[in-house]
Amino acid sequence: MPSASGAQTGAGSDSSQFPVPGSRSARKTVLIVGTSLTAGLGLDPEEAYPALLQRKADSLGLHVEIVNAGLSGETSAGALRRMDWLLRGPADVVIIETGANDGLRGLDVDSTRANLRSIVGKVKAARPAARILLAQMEAPPNLGAKYTSAFHAMYQDVARETATEVMPFLLAGVAGIASLNQPDGMHPNEKGEQIVANNVWAALEPVLKQLDASPTAS
Repeated sequence: MPSASGAQTGAGSDSSQFPVPGSRSARKTVLIVGTSLTAGLGLDPEEAYPALLQRKADSLGLHVEIVNAGLSGETSAGALRRMDWLLRGPADVVIIETGANDGLRGLDVDSTRANLRSIVGKVKAARPAARILLAQMEAPPNLGAKYTSAFHAMYQDVARETATEVMPFLLAGVAGIASLNQPDGMHPNEKGEQIVANNVWAALEPVLKQLDASPTAS
């Protein structure tokens, strides 16, 4: 992805290491559309979880290219506006990590839900064969139990309505733990990123192993 989109490629991107495009084992592309949590704000790009996922895939000999399309500060509305541009590139798997900034700002849950549905719809229209993983995000507790409950349920609702897969909370085991976060208390540090990568990998690995033996979808 061109840098103008805020996207970057994960580690292990030397194409000479992989079969030529079009062969049965040509690399598949995992596009991660996300916020600063995906972009790796405050970290070296190689410490952000998409780069850690790339190293996990490489270590298993999976022919995968992880594309980090994280953009700091982006809301679900911003992600929706970027989708047409992002989907001009290949995508065999699309991970959607958005909504955290909506929650931080206390934005209307119904509006965020509509944006998530539209994002999934754009992926299905542009890349009908792509697998979609929707990352569960949570709203901060200071916004009240009613809001946080509705926000949590929103991801499950969208996944059910759009027949997509929802992953567990991206920051499970990291959120609220000072030793695993940067001084801002919101963005994981290097240790926290390892846990985030493991959270995502648990959902992504089975998908990649299925795709690795199949023709390229994009």
